[in-house]
Amino acid sequence: MAAHERINNASIAPALLQQLAIVLPKDAIFKIYHLSTPPTRTPSIYSAPPGSRPDRTYCESHFLTVSISVPEDKEVLVYAVEILIYSTAFDSTFFVSKADSTGYLHLLGLSKGTPSPIRDITATFLRHLVVQHQRENIRSVVSLFARAQDQYLFPGSIEYSGKHVLDDRGLVRWWCRVLDPLIEQPPEWDSVKGYLTVPGLDLHETTSYIPNRDTSKWTIGHPLREISRHSDDVPPRCFIPHYPDDPKSRFLDELDEEITKGQDTSGQWKSVKSVEQFWDMMAFRQECSAGRLVGFIWIVFTPKDLHPPTESVLGDSQHSLLTVDSQTGFNSSPPQQFLITPATSFNASSQVQPLSSPVKSDDSQHSSPKARTPYKKRLTGAIIPRQPRIKTQNKNYLLDRPETSAYYIWKPEGRGQIIVDESDYKRVTELLLRLDFANLELATSSSSRWINEVRSGAWGNTGDAWGQTVTGTKAVEVRAAAGTAGVTTLNMGLMRKKRKDVPEPQSESAPKVNVLSTGMVRKKAKV
Repeated sequence: MAAHERINNASIAPALLQQLAIVLPKDAIFKIYHLSTPPTRTPSIYSAPPGSRPDRTYCESHFLTVSISVPEDKEVLVYAVEILIYSTAFDSTFFVSKADSTGYLHLLGLSKGTPSPIRDITATFLRHLVVQHQRENIRSVVSLFARAQDQYLFPGSIEYSGKHVLDDRGLVRWWCRVLDPLIEQPPEWDSVKGYLTVPGLDLHETTSYIPNRDTSKWTIGHPLREISRHSDDVPPRCFIPHYPDDPKSRFLDELDEEITKGQDTSGQWKSVKSVEQFWDMMAFRQECSAGRLVGFIWIVFTPKDLHPPTESVLGDSQHSLLTVDSQTGFNSSPPQQFLITPATSFNASSQVQPLSSPVKSDDSQHSSPKARTPYKKRLTGAIIPRQPRIKTQNKNYLLDRPETSAYYIWKPEGRGQIIVDESDYKRVTELLLRLDFANLELATSSSSRWINEVRSGAWGNTGDAWGQTVTGTKAVEVRAAAGTAGVTTLNMGLMRKKRKDVPEPQSESAPKVNVLSTGMVRKKAKV
């Protein structure tokens, strides 16, 4: 199937567009660009215990950008978010890698008092990915860290006066409000719980960041032990995930140097002995101290029937484990006598060995050591050149992989409008980091260049199909209507008159005469 046919006929999932239209302000027009990669084999985000192999992990990258129209029929990007999905046979982790805005959203002309639609877009996109990648009896975890920074994805946007940058405390509160709607009790999950930890703050101080201080849905702390498939006797490094550009990951790398330098094979750190001590030490890191805060947030979706994967992968799941992968090069014809299980297939390329037939081995033993080499016929005559074969269709081999397996699920509804491999995905995301959004003219030019670059780099000719327009349908109640006629009259009982200052009587210039009382006057006695 050609890629351009896929893009024109199967654009962004209608479910996502409908969900976005419900939460966006009424009559507000946005354009959505959704880019993603197929599930690709990647190193495990968790360290394996000593003597065991790391979990087989697949990563799926999603990049969503939102643009609006400005005068002169131009587009300008206003928001972008990147989410990485790590899938194993035991869980699915949705890591919010980066999110940033340009500050040009006010050009949309929303009514004064209308809430920013960025929060609703982020929550809706996250919920959509969680639903489309949900697997039976498999836990899902949304993870992120909130760290205040001037700009993440749009260079030069901090120079624009319309961009409002939250401080570290405001950013932690903002992300908690974004993820709070995801904790609503959906029928397909047994429980949904939120976790928040801020290194350096106590329980009372951290509770102030939770929306409405609702401790029934939120827990102050971390769920690393609860979401791990390992028991408590493994080293602490096995509980802490390793994400790209994450403060925890940088601390993990420094602690792992203690293991590589020593001769100890137990996998234990010398300076940190437990997960709790790890978080205590995080409070003294430069990124989490010196008046700066970093919030770590998790949303854990627990299925109704949570149990480990079965010991045998049957049917399509077994076949999909060894399907030809452009990144791994696995053999697509597994041996019939080798049973693949999630516990034994973390490194199938080193475990699955082709079993030779006994008949062939006997024939090879009795064959003559000096086998006759076939005679190669010498070519003679005129050389007839072959006509070049013109490809009428540009086949996208990225789609030639199973939609479901024991390690991931890849529904068409959960994919981006354009699917690229890891190298192209990295190229287009790094291009965005080299553009300039300092003013409106530069921002529109940079937005156009990035959109056209993704369109031209996709498989086939996408034409004008790249990007989908969404019109909001949510009626927003504005707190204070602007430009209303009439005069607001105060209650007369609330008005108080200001008392006038009573002038003090002026002192007379002539001195007063003291008159004594008659009772105080004594007459002189006569002699």
